[in-house]
Amino acid sequence: EMLEWFAAVFVLIAVALLWPAKRYFGFEPWPGVLLGGLGRKTARRPSRELDRCVSDPCPAAGAPAGEEPVSLICKPSALANYLLKHCVTFSNFATALTWSWRASPFLQTVFSACWPLESSVHFMREYLQLSDDGLVALDWAVAGSAHHRRRRTSSNSTSPILLVIPNSFGKITRNVLKLCQVGLAHGYLPVVFSRRSQNGTPLSTPRLQQFGDPADLREAVRYIRYRQPAGRLYAVSESTGAGLLLSYLGECGSSSYVTAAACLSPIFRCQSWFESGPPWPFRWALLLYQKACLSRYKTALGDMVQMDKLFSSCSLRALEEALFCHPALTGGWEAYWERNDPLRDVDEVAIPVLCLCSRDDPVRGAPAATLPFELFETNPHFFLLLTAQGGHCGFSTPGEEGALQWSHQALLEFFRATTDFFAAEERSKQAARRRGLGGGTNVRAFRHRSVSTCKRVPACSHNIHAIFSWQRSYTR
Repeated sequence: EMLEWFAAVFVLIAVALLWPAKRYFGFEPWPGVLLGGLGRKTARRPSRELDRCVSDPCPAAGAPAGEEPVSLICKPSALANYLLKHCVTFSNFATALTWSWRASPFLQTVFSACWPLESSVHFMREYLQLSDDGLVALDWAVAGSAHHRRRRTSSNSTSPILLVIPNSFGKITRNVLKLCQVGLAHGYLPVVFSRRSQNGTPLSTPRLQQFGDPADLREAVRYIRYRQPAGRLYAVSESTGAGLLLSYLGECGSSSYVTAAACLSPIFRCQSWFESGPPWPFRWALLLYQKACLSRYKTALGDMVQMDKLFSSCSLRALEEALFCHPALTGGWEAYWERNDPLRDVDEVAIPVLCLCSRDDPVRGAPAATLPFELFETNPHFFLLLTAQGGHCGFSTPGEEGALQWSHQALLEFFRATTDFFAAEERSKQAARRRGLGGGTNVRAFRHRSVSTCKRVPACSHNIHAIFSWQRSYTR
């Protein structure tokens, strides 16, 4: 806790004293054009270099280009039309006044990462022993006082599961806790996935999870499906945690067991991000936090990791190289990212994925260099909500009601709308088959792929008792 507060104060002082006011209050608005053909509303795409992908672009009505508070960037499709019609949150993002703290992307980022949250939500922890005897933790969010924490959720429950993947550094932020609180309030069963050695998970093997290696997450998802076979599974990732989620969705394809997914402030160009790094206040905060977490395993990892090199590293790349890149064993830095790039199998993703990003994100960097706009304009499974403000995983807007912030409301509406859309398409296909008219659907991009994710997922084919052993403990 002291380290977290030290990092927050460090960032605040650095921003207040050393950063120019222009950078402090956000980036310049980014010019863009409208993407037509998506129904009653329109979605704006910010890059003029991609005009060839859009037919008949037109300027924003009633406002100069680049000043729209939120834009939906996607490939035109029936699902996109449905989302624009039924997800009212997509168009009601309110920007903050310039004198408000919400206008600062740096304060939004620090607030979301470090500010404490008073909540009645508690967590019931399950340790999942993996096939190589490693341990990961599944923290199930439960409401109520401490004496109610031992109540288990019935395996026959039809409530949807909300799988939350924190950032790759293992920090459980205010944003993650608030998302679990909101999920419980809306009928979900939130569960936080903690990697090996992170968030108090014991390190039982001298092996850590690489940045984009989905093997551990794959076993965890299969276990969740085994414990809750009747409920649909939705996944949400935060920041660099999107690298793990996108790797999993790409590698598993239509067998991911996930109905829909969302990424809050994802980092897409991960290799470049580790090489250049975020601005130095955030870079040093991340380095200090990760070194403090790894210091307890200095002896256990001594034979596998060059600990002296790790603790003397001054960049995120040097720390990542010290942990995972041994030229004699792994092939070095370039080979490491060939195996761990989150977008390496992106064409195999078979479910709708919503990415929420802000133009003034100080951790990710400038949108033109860090956001793969061509992915969203050519792949019908990916949708980008790009806001004018919000910082990194912030998205705090003026006049928020209760505990539901804009980004959480947007992703919950996205999950509901995509589920309703494919359920309606399935009903239409069944009605057409009964009439003997074939069973075609007007959602060609999702044919034979995403519709099946809304059906009840079959039980795991393997003998789960031979692979998984688990035990429960309880968090604070």
